[in-house]
Order: sequence, then C-alpha cells, then structure tokens
Amino acid sequence: MNPPKTDARRHHDPQVRGFASDNYAGAHPEVLAALALANGGHQVAYGEDEYTENLQRIIRGHFGATAEAFPVFNGTGANVVALQAVTDRWGAVICAESAHINVDEGGAPERMGGLKLLTVPTPDGKLTPELIDRQAWGWEDEHRAMPQVVSITQSTELGTLYTPEEIRAICEHAHAHGMKVHLDGSRIANAAASLDVPMRTFTNAVGVDVLSLGGTKNGAVFGEAVVVINQDAVRQMKHLRKLSMQLASKMRFVSVQLEALLAKDLWLRNARHSNEMAQRLADGVRAVHGVEILHPVQANGVFAKLPHDVSERLQKRFRFYFWDEGAGVVRWMCSFDTTEEDVDTFVAALKEEMAR
Repeated sequence: MNPPKTDARRHHDPQVRGFASDNYAGAHPEVLAALALANGGHQVAYGEDEYTENLQRIIRGHFGATAEAFPVFNGTGANVVALQAVTDRWGAVICAESAHINVDEGGAPERMGGLKLLTVPTPDGKLTPELIDRQAWGWEDEHRAMPQVVSITQSTELGTLYTPEEIRAICEHAHAHGMKVHLDGSRIANAAASLDVPMRTFTNAVGVDVLSLGGTKNGAVFGEAVVVINQDAVRQMKHLRKLSMQLASKMRFVSVQLEALLAKDLWLRNARHSNEMAQRLADGVRAVHGVEILHPVQANGVFAKLPHDVSERLQKRFRFYFWDEGAGVVRWMCSFDTTEEDVDTFVAALKEEMAR
C-alpha cells in the first residue's frame, strides 16, 4: 500500500540545533517507528490496551515487582499527580529551592494540587538530611502545613547527581519522620547513564516511594509516567490521574513510546550520548578564557558564567537561555541528537564572541 498523501509541509530547517533545552529535540526515529506500529486497528481506550499492559512488565523489570506505571501527558502532570498521591489536604512537600516543582511549573503544585511547598536553599540543587531538617518540623502544629513528602530531582535542575547512598540516607531520614519520598526523574536516564547503574539502584533499592519517569527529554514525542513503587504509600492514583486531567484516552500512544525507550537500551543510548556531548561541550568551554563553569557537569547540562554582552551576541547565533541573567549565568543543554559538530561549532562561536 502506498503511503497516504498529505498536504503537510516542513516549516523549519532540520539542520538547525541549539543548546536551549533537550525539549527542543525531535523524537528518536525508533520512537516514531513504534508509534506507527501501534497505530493500526482499534485498541481499548484509557489504558486497557495491550501496549500499556506490556509497559507494566517493562516497568517492573526496571523498578521491582511492586512497581506500577501510570502514563501521563507531561512532566508537570506527573509531578502534581504523584505528590497528590502521597499527601493529605493539609500536607506539604519539602524540596530544594531550585526544584522544578517550585520554579518552573507555573504554580501547578500549589494551584492544581493544593500543595504547600516548603523550600530549602541548596548550593548544588541537592537536599541532605540536614537541609531537610530545616523544614521537617511542626507536625502537630495546626497553624503549619504538615511536612509529608520530600521531593528530590535526579539529575537535579543544576545538572548534578545524587549517589545511591545519598538517596538512601534521604529516604531513611524521611521515613523515620513518617514522610514519603518522591523522585522527579525527568532526566532519570541521564543520571543512570552517568552513574553507570540501573535506575533501580537509586530508586526502589534505596527506598523511594514514587517517581516521575521522564520520556520527552530523552527522545519521546510526549508522555511521562508516574511510577508507584510503594503501593502502601500511594493512594488512589487512578482517580487522581483523571481528576488532574492527565488520563489519555488513546493511551497506547504514550505507552508505546515509553516501551520503545525502556524495553531494551534506547533510553540508555540516548542518555549516554547527550551526557557525552555535554562533557565535550564543557571540555571545549574550559579552554576559553573568561568563561567559568559553575557546577560539576554530571549529566547533559552545562551551567556557565560569562560576560552578558557575549551571551546576547551568542544567542543570535544559537538558542540557549539565561539561568540567572543578573549574574550572567547561562545554561547549555545537550540532547540525544546533538552532534560533535554541533558542539565544536558552538565552542568556536563562543571563542569568536569572547575575542571581540
């Protein structure tokens, strides 16, 4: 059968890449092929399809026999639904001040989830038991929102990583205080690739109760999942997902993307490549006088400080964002499709602008 004709046309130059976000990248060809494979015929809606059922088997292989995946549309949805599932109406969430749920989700945890965020400043985006204790108090005080969850991000918003031992210490500390632990894993693949361990090593094996599993930043078109590890800690996920407008009717198209990533090693190949490109970028940047790398480059992001006017000129040639414009801090992100040539061309342009 000949492919159907379409009036669609390309509106962009596919050769143009930037360093603004791994969300800017397209979908991996293997993910697109999986979507086409899942497209024929009819399948039961709302998650009763064969692809979502098979995804559960794959998720258990990564996160243990008790794990259950609830596919959702996006990362904010995953975080809000997961946090609602481990809190009461009077509950609060302890998180780093730089956490995505605090900085980049438009108030969704507060406005849509009814959650109080208790934030803690951190030098590197990472919580510790000692930092958690700054907000872990007042459980019997009716005038204060009750701390019920510790939320951490792996890899963090600053591109740093928790070791499995650090997450274990957080989980043990949180559980000793009757709190649950949520892991925002929008870039969990990058963390596993960098640490060179299975994802279970720093999730179910060390006590994480629920996590948000990322797909979009690692080659999917759209779609993430809430992964429930501790069934006793998580309540009414099915109802919360629907209530939060995160239940896809044609869920097979979310599930098959996660299946394509996770069934074999595509998730790891993509993450390793983006991490390697970030290391190449960092190595090139370190050789440029006047540019300072601010945090260890442990995943696929590079945070740097350079003159503001240089950043503005460079932005006219490549897309990237200021992280703290007042301080001259920028963020450069690499993706699964970033090439060595992309990196080298960018570093050369940076050298040119710094020399002007």
